Amino acid sequence: MASIKIVRRKNKERTDGSAPLALRISDNYRTSYRFLGQYILEKDWDKTVSRVKRSHPNHKKLNNFLMKKLIEANDIYFDFKDESLTPKQAKQKLKGVEGVKPFFVLAAERIKDKYDRGTLSVAKAEMSILFNIDEFLHLKRSLKKDDIIEGIKSRRKKRISAGRKSKTDFYDSVNYFKNRSSLRFIDINERFIEKFKDFCTIYLEHKDRTVTNQLIFIRTIFNVAIKDGIVPSKYYPFAGDKEKIRIGSGHKIGLTIEEVQSIEQLELDYGTSIWHTRNVWLTAFYFAGIRISDIVQIKWSDFKDNRLFYVMNKNSKPVSLKIPYKAQVILDLYTNDKELNNGYVFPFLKDVNPKDTKAVFVKTRNATKLCNKYLRRIAKLCEIEKPLSNHIARHSFGNIAGDKIHPLMLQKLYRHSDLKTTLNYQANFIHKEADEALDSVINF
Repeated sequence: MASIKIVRRKNKERTDGSAPLALRISDNYRTSYRFLGQYILEKDWDKTVSRVKRSHPNHKKLNNFLMKKLIEANDIYFDFKDESLTPKQAKQKLKGVEGVKPFFVLAAERIKDKYDRGTLSVAKAEMSILFNIDEFLHLKRSLKKDDIIEGIKSRRKKRISAGRKSKTDFYDSVNYFKNRSSLRFIDINERFIEKFKDFCTIYLEHKDRTVTNQLIFIRTIFNVAIKDGIVPSKYYPFAGDKEKIRIGSGHKIGLTIEEVQSIEQLELDYGTSIWHTRNVWLTAFYFAGIRISDIVQIKWSDFKDNRLFYVMNKNSKPVSLKIPYKAQVILDLYTNDKELNNGYVFPFLKDVNPKDTKAVFVKTRNATKLCNKYLRRIAKLCEIEKPLSNHIARHSFGNIAGDKIHPLMLQKLYRHSDLKTTLNYQANFIHKEADEALDSVINF
């Protein structure tokens, strides 16, 4: 059980001889102090009973104040009785209602840290989630559905436009949410989450997986708040029989061998944007579906001893893969442009300073949009009816791999942390047993 006592910090004495009063919280050989904003002379303090002596002109008011703070501290430990609350966490909680971080403030601080570390794509995606939650809190149900949707789209368009014109930057969004104290963690309960899910589906027109991603973000921030002692775990809305986050596999469609071959054999003018796009997509496919953001940022220095070494942007995982023959054929097309492309294999980032994280992010994002645009043209030229996009290179690898490759090897190729993720992913492309079972019943 924690020991909580009010003490006079003699080692913090000021020149007039007064020293600050503080709550001393000790537990498991760890101690933390929460200063109370009151200074007392040694002659006016009874350290035995931790009270202000009668010699102080305001001893009654001060003792009442100190008693109130002592009760608050003990109440906090009572609320966290089922948890291992540290003195540091108790100190955080003792800052009072005004000092405890609301949801938006804690989330904005964490997103800012990611942005400052250079994980811009993740930071921007999570900032979008904050704006979605903010829209939900400002929802005017008296308006028509179409008017609500149009208003949300209009505000989002204005934010994006202001950012591109440098009228605002990412830190403006961070500061906006750091000043938003309207959403407390205890307000995020099962009913809140259920209504937010409906809002995402009805007004944001999100698919199930997109809604799930936002719930995962909320859950992550809530877990941090519990760990930091901002909110007791009894308010956790995802525990026990409460809200369950289920990640569906969705419907992932990949190209067949014949469709990939048609892309390989497509006649395109050398050096054009559509030609570069085809090469990027095929290279991603040949390396087991590398993400477009990684492919366009690959440099010649990432290749050593006939292998590709790079770190994934999404999760910072190191990857090492042998260069397949078909990939080498494409790489050979660019060897003469090493200096022209500023060390990058493909030309999309040739005019960007590699050390300028923000510029690299913007150019990569633009390259992604450009490639998706030309992939749609490639699909028409190859008479492919499936939606051809950057990410379908990964799905195509999985579709052709089917059950030919052992799951453990696929896990390594996909760079998945958990084998279960690989099994769930690959389940989208393994149909043989189900097809045979179906035929065994109907083909009589």
